[in-house]
Amino acid sequence: MNTTIRPFRIEIAQAQILDLQRRLAATRWPQPVDPGFGHGQSLALVRELAAYWADGFDWRAQEARLNRHPQFMTEIDGQAIHFMHIKSKEPNAFPLILTHGWPSSPAEYLDLIGPLTDPRSHGLDASVAFDLVIPSVPGMGLSSPLAATGWDAARTAAAWDTLMKRLGYTRYGAQGGDVGALVARELGILAPEGLAGVHVQQVFAFPQGSPGEMEGLSAFEVEGFKSLEYFRKYAGYVDIQSKRPGTLAYGLVDSPAALLSWNAELFFGFEGERVAEVDRDRFLTHVSLYWFTGTGGQAAEFYLANAASGAGYRELPNPTPTAVAVFPNDFRSVRSFVARSHTRVLQWSEMPRGGHFANETDPQLVIEDLRRFFVGLQAQDAPFGRNDR
Repeated sequence: MNTTIRPFRIEIAQAQILDLQRRLAATRWPQPVDPGFGHGQSLALVRELAAYWADGFDWRAQEARLNRHPQFMTEIDGQAIHFMHIKSKEPNAFPLILTHGWPSSPAEYLDLIGPLTDPRSHGLDASVAFDLVIPSVPGMGLSSPLAATGWDAARTAAAWDTLMKRLGYTRYGAQGGDVGALVARELGILAPEGLAGVHVQQVFAFPQGSPGEMEGLSAFEVEGFKSLEYFRKYAGYVDIQSKRPGTLAYGLVDSPAALLSWNAELFFGFEGERVAEVDRDRFLTHVSLYWFTGTGGQAAEFYLANAASGAGYRELPNPTPTAVAVFPNDFRSVRSFVARSHTRVLQWSEMPRGGHFANETDPQLVIEDLRRFFVGLQAQDAPFGRNDR
């Protein structure tokens, strides 16, 4: 196995950008029976996004912003793995691996990097600083091409432990939301030596029909079942990606409009409720990474692999210290359901605002919650030494 870690920069050829613009200009638009959000993403929204992607979005500016952070490539379990590695100037910085969701990318964490790695420059207590490792999930964006089937949340979690130890870290934490929450949960189940704790934005635990299980739920948790029903009603992308991602892939890698609309489902909301809050440049940065790497279809394989194994959802014993941040405009984790498998939930935060992509819409809440959790862990353990690579 090749364990080499090599520096990497994102350098998309101008010919690829021109090809994208040509394809967008030649889009063959559908004639929807419902032009709004009733049957899918709104035609008006997708046309607006496509026009901006072709003529207003500055990929080179976003590429330069990403390249300001050190990036690397390595191989783990036969798979090419891309990751950012940003080390703090603070001597006792705590190593933390952050896992993005779908259909996003490491760019999801851009607003967290500065405050977490350089707290002094952001008016924060310098005693709480982090070294950050931010990988691309296998098959998504720059961790491509997908070398094999079976890259579920559990296999990804094992790869992340290998990555952190390859970087020289003997003790570290993990954080994630959406797909990243599945990976972090599996890391907690794996409980490898050196894993100090995990912080997640969702624990996907559901009612089992047991007598009395709905008794004692808080008003916040009961209200959350509305979002669960909403998700079950509209989230067809989960079923499709969990069953036939290969057929879907033909459209996602050939048509930028298809990729754009498919990836907009979760970001903009099934009824368009988040249209006003989504940062177009950040969203198109994610979409561009999938487009330029041709991984719109491969990304869906993660869902198929999890459906086959149950990874990310299975209720196996999880002994790892855990923090759960629950955002109101999202799937709301239920503490009593989480407790069925998580034996050490040390921090439970019901947030005043925010939703599924809180790392982008409400980064300050995530930053404060992360710092509070890992300060607590440091108080219980010896200081976390950083690596010297």
